[in-house]
Amino acid sequence: MQKPLAIIAGAGAGLGQSLCARFKQGGFDVIGLGRTAPSNPIGAFHTLDLSDELAVPATLEKIIADKGAPKIVIHNTAELVIAPLEKTSLADFTRVWTSMVQTAFLLSQSTLPQMTAAGGGTFIVSGATASLRGGAKFAAFASAKFALRGLSQSLAREYQSQGVHVCHAILDGIIDTERSRNLHSLDPSKMMAPADIADAYWHLAHQPKSTWTHELDLRPASEGF
Repeated sequence: MQKPLAIIAGAGAGLGQSLCARFKQGGFDVIGLGRTAPSNPIGAFHTLDLSDELAVPATLEKIIADKGAPKIVIHNTAELVIAPLEKTSLADFTRVWTSMVQTAFLLSQSTLPQMTAAGGGTFIVSGATASLRGGAKFAAFASAKFALRGLSQSLAREYQSQGVHVCHAILDGIIDTERSRNLHSLDPSKMMAPADIADAYWHLAHQPKSTWTHELDLRPASEGF
């Protein structure tokens, strides 16, 4: 019997691979998507530019033809630019939007109709503190994260009645990875464990229809809000 399919867009080291591990552990056939394959990826991995308007639909069409419509799709791409406004180039601003908003648009357009036709599923978008608050020097990142939140709301209102659970997860904290430890010099106990976030996503994907969560915020106990 064919396993249900989970597609993780932005399946790099850290949260992306933790999501792959959690859904594989739960019995899913997992396919990761991203620009650069991690070393020893969990499940299958397709290397592609997730903002490519031709490559994304073509790749997903082939995957769905082979594996069937996904039951789980997670948008987890990110591109961070922190800079004063006068030092934020248009190229930086556009790159952030392309990397997060355009990729989510292409991913949703290439999967949600097929999920609906196959009886439904769950589509999760990873947000951030910047989804709700535009901090100084975060003009590019915050505007893109705000847009992702708006896109998620629109998708939920369009597809919820058709059986697809669309959820926007606000990750209010620093995710514990080797890169973030080097960058932020934080105590790991004050950071978000990728495996714990993945477990929260697993539960979101298995909520009964009578109690669907559209927006969930996750943060370490030490994080102020």
